Amino acid sequence: MNRKYVIFSLVIGFLFILLGAFIWIRTLFLPVSSGERQAQTFIIPKGQAVITIGERLTEAGLIKNPLIFRAVVVQQDLGTKIQAGSFSLSPNMSTVEIAQALTQGTEDVWITLLEGWRAEEMAAYLTKKEELTAFDAQEFIDSAAAYDGTLYPDTYLIPREMTAESLVLLLVNTFEARMTSKLSDELAATDRDFEDILVMASIVQREARDPEQMRHVAGILWNRIDIGMALQVDATLQYIKGTPSEWWPTPLSADKQLVSAYNTYQNPGLPPGPISNPGLDALRATADPLEVDDLFYIHDPVTGSMYYATTIEEHNQNVNKYLR
Repeated sequence: MNRKYVIFSLVIGFLFILLGAFIWIRTLFLPVSSGERQAQTFIIPKGQAVITIGERLTEAGLIKNPLIFRAVVVQQDLGTKIQAGSFSLSPNMSTVEIAQALTQGTEDVWITLLEGWRAEEMAAYLTKKEELTAFDAQEFIDSAAAYDGTLYPDTYLIPREMTAESLVLLLVNTFEARMTSKLSDELAATDRDFEDILVMASIVQREARDPEQMRHVAGILWNRIDIGMALQVDATLQYIKGTPSEWWPTPLSADKQLVSAYNTYQNPGLPPGPISNPGLDALRATADPLEVDDLFYIHDPVTGSMYYATTIEEHNQNVNKYLR
């Protein structure tokens, strides 16, 4: 009798534990605060893992437990459906509702502007973003005209209704912030004018592929400036010839005779303005170039490697070896 009672008590106790656990787990799916209707903006960066999203939602007070969020995502097969972007979420939403909301379209739009693009290229790219309902390409180009070289190339999350003029100001403000936070030491250490650095960086961005190449090319081009030698940069010919069908066409030998202030084969010194919008690496390389004696360089069209030379004789040898 006592034994049966003990077993019965254990079974009842176990059932109560299971029931308690079930109720507790069920509460984790419920809203954090049913009476709280104040929405907040929650941003998911591109490529962020589901478990990280769950942890951030928990820290933001939007869900109760990141593991429950992950379980919902797995159970409803939402892993590949959750979008990167900006969402309006509230603590009165359940974990299931929040998980579903993250798959149903963001309030904002991700854009990626590449280093070395000119303003017209940016406008053409942005025009294809149909979600940007208020964007006007010509307004962007007109607004950007006063800010050549300072439209900072990066990935941005912007409102769908953002105007072209507001977007230009965002890019310029980002450029200024990056200069202050990332390049203040380099800019303080150089005796070159910032405008010259910006123009040179716009050229270096188009002429070299990585930070090491950029510093070497910048050193060579500054050497040419310092001795009064023409820059003779093909990227400036591409800039002159660029059209909507091809913004950076392959330069021809005859293009060296083009009549333009941007033709660095015909005009010594820097061109009158930037030819592209450079990134941080090109700006840093131009402000702090490699100290070299070289005056020449060529690109290997197959490998992308660069070969440098101090004299015209060495340069011609490189041309014969790698380009012919």
